[in-house]
Parts: sequence; C-alpha cells; structure tokens
Amino acid sequence: MTDRDDIERCLRTFKAGYGHFIRQTPLWQLPGKALGVECGEVWLKLEHLQTGGSFKARGMLNRLLSNPIPASGVIVASGGNAGIATAAAARELGVRCEVFVPEVSPPAKRAKLAALGAEVVVTGAAYADALKACLARQQETGALLTHAYDQPEVLAGAGTMAAEIEQQGGVPDSVLVSVGGGGLIGGVAGWFEQRSRVVALEPELAPTLYKAREAGEPVDVAVSGIAADSLGARRIGSLSWSVTQAHVRDALLLTDESIRAAQLWLWKELKLAVEPAAALPLAALQSGRYRPRADEKVCLIICGANLDPASLN
Repeated sequence: MTDRDDIERCLRTFKAGYGHFIRQTPLWQLPGKALGVECGEVWLKLEHLQTGGSFKARGMLNRLLSNPIPASGVIVASGGNAGIATAAAARELGVRCEVFVPEVSPPAKRAKLAALGAEVVVTGAAYADALKACLARQQETGALLTHAYDQPEVLAGAGTMAAEIEQQGGVPDSVLVSVGGGGLIGGVAGWFEQRSRVVALEPELAPTLYKAREAGEPVDVAVSGIAADSLGARRIGSLSWSVTQAHVRDALLLTDESIRAAQLWLWKELKLAVEPAAALPLAALQSGRYRPRADEKVCLIICGANLDPASLN
C-alpha cells in the first residue's frame, strides 16, 4: 500500500527540482457559516489551480520521473484530466505523449490535450473502452504506460497534496474526497491514515467504491451522469481498494442534482469555476449526506477545473 514514506519521498523530489511545475495550491480556511454549513471550519484545498487544472499532475509527473521513458514516449487512457496531466508532464520532460479518451470526454478537455502537444485518440463510449484500446496500443509501441489511478507512483503523487494540507493548516478532523478510480482518495488516505476521517464521495450514477464494498471486492459497475468524464471508471483501482479498506470508513453517494447545485454555488458565491467532480465535497455538506460536528474542521478537496465555462451559465 502507498504510505507516508512513499509520499514523503515524492514530495522531496518535487521540491528538489519541480517546484515550478507542481504548485503548492492554496488552502482557504473559512468559518462553516460562510458556506451555509453548521460546523467549526471548512477548508477548501484549491487543487483545481494545479498545473493542468487538477490534482492529477502530481501523480503523472511522479510516474514519469520514477521510470525510464522509451523513445516511443508515454501513453495513457483518460476521461480527460489524467491525460492532460500526463501531456503536461511529458512536455515538461520533452517526451512524446499519446492519449486515448472516450467519446464522453468534453471537447474542452480534448482541445487542451491538443494544445499541450499530445496525440489524441478518441475511442469507445466510456473510459474502460479507451483503456482497452490504450493497452493494445502500448503493446505495439512499448511506450511507458501511465494509468489514470492504479499505479503506486500515481497514488504517492496524489498524497503530496494531503501532505501540503497538513503543512498549511494541520490535520483536519475530516477530509471529503471525490472518488472515481480512487487515485486521489488512495493518496489522501495513505497520508492521513487514521489521523483524520477520510470520507469517500461518489455520484449515485458512478458508484465504484460503494458497489465494491457491497460485493466485498472490486466489481464492474455501470457509470453515467454529470461527472462521468472525471469519475467514470467502471471499477475501483486495486491499490485504492486496499488503502480505503484500511483507512476509509465512509463511502457516500450523491445525486447529480446536488452535485450540480454545489458546482453552481461555488461559481456564484466564491467565483470558483470547477468541474462537477470537484463539487462533490461541498454537495455532501450542503445536501446533508455528511453531517459534521458543530466544532469540526472539514477539508474539501476541490480537485479539478477542466470544464467549459459556458456550462456555468
């Protein structure tokens, strides 16, 4: 399992030579009432301001730095954000990048991939279909495979964000985390372990971790809905499954309506333009699916901002 030692090594690597690429993103610390929530404080980790517009840059760069990169470069399947992060890291290191995305990926994300110099292949209805095509292509070219969420380097990279939270504000009482394949929550739970209550949040229409817990093991699920481009993995990653079994007690489901309402609230009230996946933590609070104590310090991971701004109108 990814643990604090792995994350600390990754953090040292970033600080030693890549501080210009991996940004220390802000941590807003607000009274709960500022967000209409009955709790002591709400911390917003503004990771949507990271290079590439999401937390994914951390794990993708760590993956590339940890392995030899062949002349054929790197290859990844992604709903968009992992591809953007891999393309940005590949450009930073001066290597070729090929990205497979499903048809559900938004045009805004495809355009950003192209702008970063990636070769973009659109294939399949969902992430799992793009991944299958990507794996076949990787066998042909021998390119370094970067997985969107199920590699140790990816989880350790994501965990550096949790380490930053502790450096900036200490250990929160709880951390609310959006889950797709599980790379983010795997890193966050790997860092905080039992020192903070890490809560997994998923859309009702993409319940990979929730269904895995019902079945007692990772299983394939149907995925759709408002956040499917970012949280559209059909199965929780095996690494994140292990970490969450050890360190995550709560797995909660949210309606698309509550996610959309929170996304619009973040824009209208705080001027934070974020994608639906980034709104699940606030949706959990505002809908009452997660009820903090009156004195609780709750940290919300605002994980990504790769969206078409027109969608906020």
